[in-house]
Amino acid sequence: MKYILILGDGMADWPVDELGGKTPLEYAKTPNFDRIAKEGKCGMLKTVPDSCEPGSDVANLGVLGYNAEECYTGRGPLEAVSMGIDLKEGAFAYRCNIVAVKDGIMADFTAGHISSEESAQLFKTLNEYLPESVKAYSGISYRNLLVLKNAKGSITKAPHDIVGQNISENLPTGDDSEILLKCVEISREVFKDHPVNKKRIADGKTPATEIWPWSGGKKPSIESFREKYGLSGGIISAVDLLNGIAKCAEMKVIKVPGATGYLDTDYEAKAEYAVKALTEEDIDFVYMHVEAPDEAGHLGSIKEKVLAIERLDEVSGRFFEIEDLMIAVLPDHPTPVAFKTHTKDPVPFAIRGRGVDECSVYSEKEAEEKGGFKTIDAKDFLNIFFGLKSA
Repeated sequence: MKYILILGDGMADWPVDELGGKTPLEYAKTPNFDRIAKEGKCGMLKTVPDSCEPGSDVANLGVLGYNAEECYTGRGPLEAVSMGIDLKEGAFAYRCNIVAVKDGIMADFTAGHISSEESAQLFKTLNEYLPESVKAYSGISYRNLLVLKNAKGSITKAPHDIVGQNISENLPTGDDSEILLKCVEISREVFKDHPVNKKRIADGKTPATEIWPWSGGKKPSIESFREKYGLSGGIISAVDLLNGIAKCAEMKVIKVPGATGYLDTDYEAKAEYAVKALTEEDIDFVYMHVEAPDEAGHLGSIKEKVLAIERLDEVSGRFFEIEDLMIAVLPDHPTPVAFKTHTKDPVPFAIRGRGVDECSVYSEKEAEEKGGFKTIDAKDFLNIFFGLKSA
């Protein structure tokens, strides 16, 4: 038996007036997700512990059955693992967005979805001016890292949570705050007249004004996926966060050309590589993560969120062609278009192959009202999916 988990990041939502009171998931045309629900069994999944913030890091760890309260040290170190950065004793890795601040207000937490090439150029120059105890690492688009030697940690705000707010009210606090704020100030000076920004302004694009470090921590320790479930696993994702989780859990990172972590990601290629992994490689379980619905939610774009859901549904039809394959579909957390950031509400899931209930479509309302699994905790999800535990 093989297993595929289709994870639409931030796919769950709230009812939207413009969609006639339906959520984007209810409104979207999703015949394949509906088939999973109709031929299977649904429920609601609590992916974020009460004591944690509803980040994709905590939520995806939860879906994989890992308790963030026990193993989570921050988003930064997970991405550092993905990027192959060796965090020495005492070092902290902070996720470091390249952002756009205008008149003291967080205007854009992605700096206009700056390209990876532009980020690399900005960070190359930035490293020439940072203190010796700090190094910046460029990643994918606006998602980068700042590593501090001999750090102790700070309380920080995620930039996507403070869009439209004054940054002076959301600055880092705690032991590392002084050096973090110094790095931010240096980045402002470096970026101000940088050739990358001059060209972006000339092209009518949003300039990158500074860095925003957040969610720092030391190197995490996570139980091997095979030891936990007795199965081999692989993750398909365009973002370092998920690939970092995969490496920590000793799962295979399946790289897919054309996967961008944005609205323009290659859905078909992701599905193709998932099929190959399941049918041609020695991988029992594939976690196919798609970031696009979450990005649309952060943008507050109803149209793009519906489109992202429909595109993910369309390529998911390929999995019905594989014999002896268990299929599950779910989000990690909601990213409501009206709220533009994550919430910790339980999310709807559907599993084909673990019984049947009265659900005929896949949606938040259907799973909550008719789902045979009711509401379960994330730590039990894969155990139920793999048949290691009954619901």
